[in-house]
Amino acid sequence: MLFDSGRVGVKICGITNEADAAMCIDAGAGALGFNFYSGSKRFIDPEQSFEWIRSLEKTVDRVAVVVNADANLLSRLRDSGCFEFIQFHGDESPAECMACGAQDWIRAVRVKDTSALDAALDFSTPHLLLDAWSQAAYGGTGHVADWKMLSEFVRRNSARKFVLAGGLTPRNVSEAIRIVRPAAVDVAGGVESEPRRKDAVLVKAFINAVNCRSHLEGDSP
Repeated sequence: MLFDSGRVGVKICGITNEADAAMCIDAGAGALGFNFYSGSKRFIDPEQSFEWIRSLEKTVDRVAVVVNADANLLSRLRDSGCFEFIQFHGDESPAECMACGAQDWIRAVRVKDTSALDAALDFSTPHLLLDAWSQAAYGGTGHVADWKMLSEFVRRNSARKFVLAGGLTPRNVSEAIRIVRPAAVDVAGGVESEPRRKDAVLVKAFINAVNCRSHLEGDSP
């Protein structure tokens, strides 16, 4: 699962179909992200996807990704029984995140500067996803975050569980983990060879790079 102790977890985000989900699980992913934001190029329709997402129960942590979702969508996601986490990736306030009623949730922070990091501590969840800032989109841009800035923040707030995102690939994820030392890493476009389709070779390479770094340094966030 995503936050297993003793190793860095892997979340593959932007899963759009059952075959990619099964492939990522077989490769060793601890969590899968499903995007329910209609403005995303990796959007999936809830009613057409709940059945196969439900079938993944107990094989992986399932994360519903939302951006400024209305109460109706949040209720459907929460009550579907399909998800271990809801991930808020928009402009939601701490109160709005709490009001959704999810047992576990992740707050995504688009890190523009240190003030954005400080504001993230207002959210009551221990799970914070640190993503790169982009004016163009809420996430999935491929932009790389400022790892040095994030590393200092992670070190100062060791009681939280941080997920590092933003432009990660099989080539750079090992170095990102070495610098930031997150509890988990998140990737979407970095393991795609074409839009909305995960590449089995890239997924395996990414997870192997994470596992090798965890073993090499004995990472235990």
